[in-house]
Amino acid sequence: MSDEKGEMVFVYGTLRRGGSNDFRMANARFVAEGKVRGRLYRIDWYPGFVADENAGPVAGEFFMVDDETIAALDEFEGSEYRRVKIEVEVREGLAAVSRVQAWIWEWLGETSESQRIVGGDWLGEV
Repeated sequence: MSDEKGEMVFVYGTLRRGGSNDFRMANARFVAEGKVRGRLYRIDWYPGFVADENAGPVAGEFFMVDDETIAALDEFEGSEYRRVKIEVEVREGLAAVSRVQAWIWEWLGETSESQRIVGGDWLGEV
């Protein structure tokens, strides 16, 4: 992957394959499923992720995107989120696990524990 041009991103909600906004990833290349540490909340018809090394895993997908796609995703996520780097755990094969840095959009707004998705999987929740 190091010789490819683009950015690695991790998506955990509506941008995942099968999610309501997966069409926004049409120019992205799916790499693998993965997990990050944090808390996932139902905000409305979409989730919000808050990084937390002490929390459980949040399921999502790892993609390679070009500059145009990442700019479009920044615009889509808007001011409610900020794009930050995070360590993603990616499973390779049956047993091997690697850790890779990727961009993720972190929720900046209020959260309520009553809206927490304890299992950490947005698509498993909707």
